[in-house]
Order: sequence, then structure tokens, then C-alpha cells
Amino acid sequence: ASITFQNYFRLYNKLSGMTGTADTEAVEFQDIYALETVVVPPNQPSTRNDMSDQIYLTLEEKLEAIALDVESCQKSGQPVLVGTSSIENSEAISALLEQRKINHEVLNAKQHEREAQIIANAGSIGAVTIATNMAGRGTDIVLGGKLVEDANDKQKADWAEQHEAVIQAGGLHIVGTERNESRRVDNQLRGRSGRQGDVGSTRFYLSLEDNLMRIFASEKMAAMMQRLGMEKGEAIEHKMVNRAIENAQKKVEGMNYDARKHLLEYDDVANDQRRVIYQLRDELMSVNDVQDRFIQIREGVIGDLFIGYISAEQAEEDWDTEGLHNALKADYSADFPLQQWLDEGVDVDELESRIVQGLGAICDYKEGIVGAESMRGFEKAVMLQTLDHYWKEHLAAMDYLRQSVNLRGYAQKNPTQEFKRESFTMFESLLETINIEIVKSLSSVTINENTKADDVEQQNNEEAQAQHEALGTTGVDDHEVEAATQEDEQTKVEKVGRNDLCPCGSGKKYKNCHG
Repeated sequence: ASITFQNYFRLYNKLSGMTGTADTEAVEFQDIYALETVVVPPNQPSTRNDMSDQIYLTLEEKLEAIALDVESCQKSGQPVLVGTSSIENSEAISALLEQRKINHEVLNAKQHEREAQIIANAGSIGAVTIATNMAGRGTDIVLGGKLVEDANDKQKADWAEQHEAVIQAGGLHIVGTERNESRRVDNQLRGRSGRQGDVGSTRFYLSLEDNLMRIFASEKMAAMMQRLGMEKGEAIEHKMVNRAIENAQKKVEGMNYDARKHLLEYDDVANDQRRVIYQLRDELMSVNDVQDRFIQIREGVIGDLFIGYISAEQAEEDWDTEGLHNALKADYSADFPLQQWLDEGVDVDELESRIVQGLGAICDYKEGIVGAESMRGFEKAVMLQTLDHYWKEHLAAMDYLRQSVNLRGYAQKNPTQEFKRESFTMFESLLETINIEIVKSLSSVTINENTKADDVEQQNNEEAQAQHEALGTTGVDDHEVEAATQEDEQTKVEKVGRNDLCPCGSGKKYKNCHG
């Protein structure tokens, strides 16, 4: 079974959250979770300087500019945090800085053991730290370095001196090596500088070879740069460019949101069905005696079966009495003299009632052998096992439908509506199949005087396991396995001892009844 994050979170009665970058996703929070996003004013006014992006023609020029910026900051004593989108990019930047003999630390998934130490020193004078988006999040980078616990007066004085020196140098400088597809991730990177009113600065470096620029802004930006007569190593820096990049990010965010919303539309259908199945399962798990439920299911199943062969609205010559007799015998191990009862003048309602009572008598006979307590446990086990088995099959069928339904678009049909319509039909069929299989299993199980209660459950588990293995290893169809099982069960009924009670529930010896 699977569930989307959205529907998983919806299972909670109350939802809330807090983050510094939620505002850009406010529409999604409202549409998906009905949550309003509120912007809380900062505790201290922000003094961070968010500089305009610098865009270069090539990746090589961009990396050269990043190296020069980092080198300049280190010489002035300003700590630098270089943000990258991946481990590969962080290692590429690291190699570039090593060529220039710039001391630095790399903070990525490969350095998780030293992460705390690297973060503690990232705000020190002249420190250079390269970090991925995921590394070190949720940790404040303290200007001047982190003050050790239980520091003495001299250590506190030294830290205060370094803290002031970093502030005079301009605070923590953030270098973004490329724009991410989400503005939220960029804002998280910016937010590592200028915390609690501290000074700081940020700048993003881009090139037309970056993924985001190549997809959304490459041609227009390249044409504009060529018209300006830009030479190698020169960068373009303008608020209009920043807006163009932000619009490109909005396009990507919109595409990703549409994809998530589209997936959620499909999962909402499965989620409604999931609630029904889990409610049924919880009801079964919460009680030990499910006999009343089984009797109700049995009456419904036999009623539906009966109407398929005999109906009061049909002429008597159109009744398929033999077909009903064969179906009861094959599927429910019940051999009733239906034609004889009709010849005796029994009406349709009375005939259906006798069939239901006869099946009840068969179950009562089996209960008399193993005991009421064991029979109740067996009924519960069969109902749960049947529910779980066919629910898993239904989920697999739903996945197949979801993968193939998009082809309906070529027939000018809405794939989502087609999925909803067909999945509803499949779910109705699932509920009907579960009830039918429960009645078949409990009516057809073979029990004799030497059968113990544990043997009954073991027999059912072994048969179910055999079916699972047959389906998984031989590719045999469900219906073929079911037919083979029914033939085996019918053979077991036919092997009842001649002096044993007849399993039809008549109370006669087998040799005097169906022997």
C-alpha cells in the first residue's frame, strides 16, 4: 500500500508548522491543507545586504568570479559561506579554491561527523565554508565563531574581540553558485546570514549554462548580452534580470505544484477507498465475535446469487434451477434438492430462505465439531485474510489503471475523470468479491470430528499461502487457482465417511442422504 505525503498529513486532526520560507508556498498550503500562511515580523530589523545577481556567459567565467569574490572576502577577514545545489558542485568549487591556495572547509553528506565542528567555526574571521543545501540547516552560524561552554573571562573577551572584528568586516557573506528551481531554497540560503539583526551580505552568481537559465532564460538573456557587447569575464547585473530569473523560478514552481496536485487528484480517489477498507478492517479487529456480520454477508451474497438464476419477475420456464444448484454445489459445497422443493410447491421467497437456512445449518454443524470459540476465531481470521488479499490485488490494479489511463486523452477523454469512473466500478466489484470469497471460504472448508481448532486455521493459512506462491511463481491466473481450490474442496466433501453426518446439514448419515 502507498499514500502521498499530502494525504498522510491530512490524517492528523490538527496541522501547523513554522518556517522562515513558507510565504512562497502559501497558495499550495491553502489549496492542499486549507492552512493560512502568516508572516511573523522579525525580532530584529534585517540589516543584510542582498545584492543583485551577476550573470556570466559561461560556467567557467562564473566559477572564476566566485573564486575572486571568496578570495577577496578572506583577505578582508569576512567569513564566507558558499552554497551549492549538490555534492558534485561542492567538490568542484573545493577543487577550484584549492588551486588558488584558499583554505576552506567542505560541509556535505560526506562530512556529517565533522558537521558540528565546521558549523561552529564557519563564522570565524576569514573562514570559508562550502555547503550543500541540506548540510547544516537549522543551525545558527555565530559571527566570530561559537563560544565554548564554561568559557573563562579571557576566552569570552577573545570571542567578543573576534565577534566585533567580523562585524566590522561585513558579517557573514553568502555566495550562491546557482539559482535553485525553488525560491524557497534560495531564501533558506540567504537566511543563514543576517540572523537576529546581524550584518551580512548575499550574492548569487549565474551563467547561461546553468540548468535553470538554460531551460527558461538562455536565448533572451544571451541575445541581450550580445547586444550590450559584453566581453569575456564581464557580468550583467540589473533588477530587471533578477525579475526575469524570479519569473523563471515561478514557472518551475508552478510546474512542480501542478505535478503534485495532479498526483494528489489520483491519490484522493484511492484515499476515499482506503478509508472504507481500513474502517472495515478496524471494525473486524475491534471485536472477537463476527458471526452476525458473517450471517449478514452470507444472506446478501446468496440473495444476489439467487436473483441471477431465479427471479419472481421471470416466467418459471426461464428459471435456471440446475445452474443455481451447480453453483451452490461448486462454490459453497451445498447440494440442495432445489427442483424437488419447487415441485413441492415452494415459492421463490421460501426457496431462497431454505438455501440460506441450509448454509447456516452446514456452518452450525461445523461449529459443533470445533466449538463456538474456535469457529468465531476462524471466521474472523478468514474475513481479515480475504479483505487484505483482495485489497492488495485491487491496489495493484489501480496502479496499472493509473499508468494506462493517460492514453484515454488521445480519444478526447479526460484521464482523471476516466480514472475516477473506472476506479469506482473496480471498488464496487472489490467489495462484492470480498463478500463472495468470505462466504465461499467459510462454507466450503472441510471439518470432521478429528479436526482441532488450530488445524482449521492452519488449513486456511496453508491454502492461502499456496495460492500466493502459485500466483507469484507460475503466473497462474487468479481464477485458475480459485477453480483448482474449489475442485479440491469438492473432492474433500465427497470423501466424507459413509456413516458420518452429511455435510449438507440434513442431520442424516451421509450414506442415507447424499451418499
